[in-house]
Amino acid sequence: MILASTIQYANNPWEVREASFDSRNLGKYETIFALGNGYMGSRAATEEHYVGEKRDTFINGTFDKFDADEVTELPNVPDVFQLRLRVHDQPLDLNTGCVTDYQRTLNLQTGELTRQFKWQFDDRQLNFHSSRFVSFHDRHVLGSQITITNDGSADLPLVFQSGIDGQQSNSGSQHFNDWEKRQYEGKVLQYVAKTNQSNILFVITAGQNVMVGKNSEIVKTRTLMPRRQLLQEFTIRLAPGESLVFEKNAAIFTSRDNDVLYPDKESLQQNGLQRVDQLMRDGYQNNLQASISAWQQKVWEKMPITIDSPDNMDQLSLNFARYHLHTMTPAHDERMNVGAKGLTGEGYKGHTFWDTEMFILPYFIFNFPDAARKLVKYRYLGLGGARRKAAANGFKGAQYPWESAWIDDGESTPVWGAADIITGKATKIWSGFIEQHITADVAYGMNEYMNATQDHQFAEHFGYEVILDTARFWTSRVEWHEDKQQYEICDVIGPDEYKEHADNNAFTNYMAHWNMQLALNLIDRLKQEEPLIYDRYDRKMDLVSLRQDLTDRLAKLYLPQPNTAGVIPEDDAYLSKQVLDLKPYLDGNDVGALFDHFNLDQVNDMQITKQADVILLLYLFEKQFPAQVKHANWDYYEPKTTHDSSLSMLTHTIFAADLGLKDQAEDFYERARLIDLGPNMKSSDEGIHAASIGGIWNMVIFGFGGVRYLAGQLRINPNLPEKWRSLDFRIWWHQQELHIHETQDQLIIKNLTGTAPVHFEHEGKEYSVDDTLTIGLKQTAPQ
Repeated sequence: MILASTIQYANNPWEVREASFDSRNLGKYETIFALGNGYMGSRAATEEHYVGEKRDTFINGTFDKFDADEVTELPNVPDVFQLRLRVHDQPLDLNTGCVTDYQRTLNLQTGELTRQFKWQFDDRQLNFHSSRFVSFHDRHVLGSQITITNDGSADLPLVFQSGIDGQQSNSGSQHFNDWEKRQYEGKVLQYVAKTNQSNILFVITAGQNVMVGKNSEIVKTRTLMPRRQLLQEFTIRLAPGESLVFEKNAAIFTSRDNDVLYPDKESLQQNGLQRVDQLMRDGYQNNLQASISAWQQKVWEKMPITIDSPDNMDQLSLNFARYHLHTMTPAHDERMNVGAKGLTGEGYKGHTFWDTEMFILPYFIFNFPDAARKLVKYRYLGLGGARRKAAANGFKGAQYPWESAWIDDGESTPVWGAADIITGKATKIWSGFIEQHITADVAYGMNEYMNATQDHQFAEHFGYEVILDTARFWTSRVEWHEDKQQYEICDVIGPDEYKEHADNNAFTNYMAHWNMQLALNLIDRLKQEEPLIYDRYDRKMDLVSLRQDLTDRLAKLYLPQPNTAGVIPEDDAYLSKQVLDLKPYLDGNDVGALFDHFNLDQVNDMQITKQADVILLLYLFEKQFPAQVKHANWDYYEPKTTHDSSLSMLTHTIFAADLGLKDQAEDFYERARLIDLGPNMKSSDEGIHAASIGGIWNMVIFGFGGVRYLAGQLRINPNLPEKWRSLDFRIWWHQQELHIHETQDQLIIKNLTGTAPVHFEHEGKEYSVDDTLTIGLKQTAPQ
């Protein structure tokens, strides 16, 4: 059943609204209205409870195993936003009674979620208003304020219950020991729990305060301690026209926090009590305002991006993406990264994929390089797990996990997945074994960060080692085929995950070749220009033998070439497989319809591609292939692609823009930006699509703004949609902040830092800007 959309897009590009309540749409709004700050994330479950809700709160990096047979996951933390309200002995439930004036709004600019409605049951009527936030000023802080007004003519008897609810689970798996519950001074609750396997302490402290009008009365207050819960219950008589105001100011600390000096239980408890005491003194509104100011100063004023377009959705979707990028990214701690669902849901267990390097990292490299440094440092800190995986598989060097969790966990991909629709047996998840392009992807992200930032200190101490040891992995991973006198890479999964056990996936082979060439160039440059650094790494990693292996593999590694039609084979078998007309399965925009008719083995035997594969290769290495090859592969692969991944349409947007296919680029862009924000009310139940969210910025800046870093060089070729009057943004490049303003006929670049000239390429010509440069634009024909 297709549910009607209740999303409302106001003229304000900073607000997304739920226009009416439908409990069947809980998951959608819990995800897209989620709050966070990179340290913690909280799904936007309604204050009152409903069947099917997911009241998830996650603290980044606090992974735990439920049992020895499962992989580690982010545990669902005790909930502080829950509320149970009985009105004249009737539970608040918007599926009953009469609901009017309903509206829930996420303000992307302030990070505040508000909700309001009028609820009438029998002759009783109330007006409900709530506000909540997760602080962008203080990562440990979250809070809520609820105001209930009696709109009736008689006293309104209420029983109001709130506190800390530890009965949350990860789809039934409970990760915590219920350790200690305590109330302090009548208004402060503290709940202490510890993860079962990773032994991480959590201390959740909440200060609660209830205020009523002069003619109303708090009849009774009591503290309840059911299993895994710590609650306060208020019995209230609310006079006509008067309001109940409930404020909760809370703080969460864990023994894994990098800003905690003493991670023992008593110290964490004191931290929580002291923080909440100050929060209660300051009051909810002041705490909220501190968070709003932090959003302004740290994000929106620091790196503004403006699209001048008659379509409000252009700016709104970009603001939506940037908001979620900052709520999910741990800019505070290099020991953790971005999960595939951010901090908005249990999907993919909070694990990190290649999504970070390919689709999320670019935003931070160009806008917030300090945060980008932490994301790539995470990969350096994961070298131990990558080396263990390589050794366990009989390889040298570092083989990065397909799914990563805590820095010491190593490979975290589940082995078994959902049941096969044909056999009924659990499907083996091969990605953790053979989706090996992740190793080169990590090196790619590392190199892009070092190129863009010129962070030589990071490169010397961390980046070089990752590049060298990932290249060493590939020297041992390639297989020599005597009959062909060439190295090949067999039995892999490329980005097209429909094709398992593929030989010579083009994307994988080219990325491996690039990774090894990068390492070879690095070795030669270090030996010639930085001999002390070379000697240090030579002693540690034997660069002489590594160089010999790299030279041999690079000279003989098979790289799939375009056929006579200009098409690069996705793998050795792809072009000989059965062709299936996908149109009947994609007309309804329901990719799942394909798998109502075929299982994965059957799809594996057809020319069907899940997401950009060869197209992604051509996008990343655009200078390596001529225009006619790019067009030939677009024409061949795009009709065969289901876009059964949120990663796919963003790559197609950028590549189509590069090719001058404006209509296709804008079509893919408009579809891609609505994966989470759009009217499909079931698209986001398991959490936000983090890579797709990063991709919205990529589409705007890379695709239409024409910004790209290619082989260490900045390129700017604006390609704005015709309806856009201008695109105005800033980027960091080589430690210089550039202000770039693009219109349909002009490119203006200001070097705001001005301590060094910035060199870049525009339409094949070299430019340099140390102050302000204006370039006239001409309409270019498709490549």
